[in-house]
This record gives sequence, C-alpha cells and structure tokens, in this order.
Amino acid sequence: MFTDLQVAHAWIDVQAGPRDHQVRQAAQPIPRETGWRRLERGPNAAIEDISISRWEDLRNSSSHAATTPEDRYFVGIALKTTRAKLTRERQIIFDGTMPAGTLYVSAPSKPLNAQFRAPCAFLHFHIPADQFPAQSPATDELGDLVLLRDPLAAELAKALIEHGDAADRQFVRCIGQTLAMHLTRLEPPRARVNALPKWRLRRVEQHIAEHFDRSISLSELASVAGLSRMHFAAQFRAATGYRPREYLLNHRIEHAKTLLATTGRPLAEIALAVGFSTQAHFSTVFKRISGQSPARWRLASKSERCEIEAMPRHRPAADRDWIASAAA
Repeated sequence: MFTDLQVAHAWIDVQAGPRDHQVRQAAQPIPRETGWRRLERGPNAAIEDISISRWEDLRNSSSHAATTPEDRYFVGIALKTTRAKLTRERQIIFDGTMPAGTLYVSAPSKPLNAQFRAPCAFLHFHIPADQFPAQSPATDELGDLVLLRDPLAAELAKALIEHGDAADRQFVRCIGQTLAMHLTRLEPPRARVNALPKWRLRRVEQHIAEHFDRSISLSELASVAGLSRMHFAAQFRAATGYRPREYLLNHRIEHAKTLLATTGRPLAEIALAVGFSTQAHFSTVFKRISGQSPARWRLASKSERCEIEAMPRHRPAADRDWIASAAA
C-alpha cells in the first residue's frame, strides 16, 4: 500500500552545515527545489539524463515563472489538490482546481507563469527531448498539455514518493522513461465542452465549504449551480476532474487532516465534525484517499512537525553582531 503523498518527505541532516546540506540535497535522487523549477544538479549528474525533483509551497498564494530548457520537456504531477492559474504571456493555459494526480507539460524553450492560490506540492520531471520516441506525432500535442486526474501519472508519483531517498538513480530514470512513453501514447485531449462556468463553480465550491459537515445531495448542489442534476454532474466533472461526491469527500478529508494535525480531538469526534456519520466510514474513506489510516497519518504528521521544529534557525549576521555587542 502506498504511503500518504503529503507525509513522505526528504531526509534532512540537522547537524550538517549549510554547504554540507546543499551537497547532500543535490545528491538525493529526488531533491527538493530551492525555487519553483529550480533544480540544483549534483556534481556527477549527467546533463542529458532524466531528473526528478520535488516542489512544495505551503503559502496560500504564490507566483512563479520559468522557461523550459531548449533540450527537454518539463512535466509536473500534483501530489495534493491545489488551485492554479497557468499562463504564457496573455494566454491562459489553465485556471481552476488541480486535483491530486493532475499532470501538466511544458514543451522545450517555452516560458510559463504559475499562480497558486492554495498550498501545493508537485513532483517535477525534467525529461530530455530525445527520451521521447522519434517521429512520434503525439509529441506535437505535448506543449501546454493539462490532464486532470491522470491515473498512471499519479501511480508513478506515488511509487517515487514511497521509495523516497531509498530510490536509486536507475529507478528514478526508469520512472521518467515510463512517463515519457505514457505521454506519447496519449490520445490528443478533446476540447472540453460544457464545462461548468467559473461563476457557477465558485458558488458550488463555496456551498460545499460552508456545509460539508452535513449531508449534501447531488440535487442540492445542482440547485446551487442552477442546473439539472444530469447537466450539473457532467459539467462539474469536466471543470474539476471530480464527480461531485468525490469532490465533497476530498474536501472533508482535507479538513479532517487539519483537525488531526492541529488538535487532539478523538477520531470519532473528528469524523462527525467533517460530515461522516460513523468513524468506520470516515476511516475507510480517509485511507482510500490518503493511503493511510487517520491514526497513522496523525502520528506521521506529528513526527514531521517535530523534525521541522528541531531544525536550527540561523540568525542573520547583523542580528548576531547586535547580540554580541549587547552582551559585551
């Protein structure tokens, strides 16, 4: 069983100095990026090889810009649900909710701007263009490709996160090659028609955010959107990649994670607080979505917070000088 994507994290040596940490970070098979799509390459890394890195930003709002190198493709796979707007110059490529498992691609030499309106976590694949089969017509469709809920991409991301730092470079390279083959075999995405308009989607999302702790029927959500049940369900999925029920359950689980991480409330109480009628149903859904039981997820989250709090906090040189002079 795969572990929770949000719990797996890179090993950090709190005893090492800044230079040692940078060298060790660059040597990891899946290093953390120092900035969005900014990959620190190890001294022995081959420029032509596949590279995979991890990017996380816990802020509720952030903006980034990068240009894909001329000899490779950039592929991002979302590890958690976020809201994003992808643009190039004045062209909007994507604007909306990115569920976990969303895949997006940027072709060589293409600039891309990204605005995230929620905390985000991604695996970034930097794949040389020659890793794609030669003369494949599908490569012409890969620029600005966005696929909501790509199952194989999500499973490949889970495999990498599960192995973490135990993954060797050959394993990482094989995953990257598998992803490249998968992309070239995809059928060109059809234009999405009748996606739920953004103003209707915002009304539905707001309604769910305000009432997720009670039973919400499909008819109720359709009424909020001002559509029939059949038209609403199809348009909602086209706009978000989720069935309405799926979206509601994921919203409940994300809220439950906040309660698990920040409170000591019993599981049964949390289950009722987020809209489940029984703890058993809550645990089943939580494990299906997150890969771990609520209790195990809480323990892992607590352990991660303790490690972060134990990290040394270096004061700026000016502060150290001021403290030293004050002590004298």
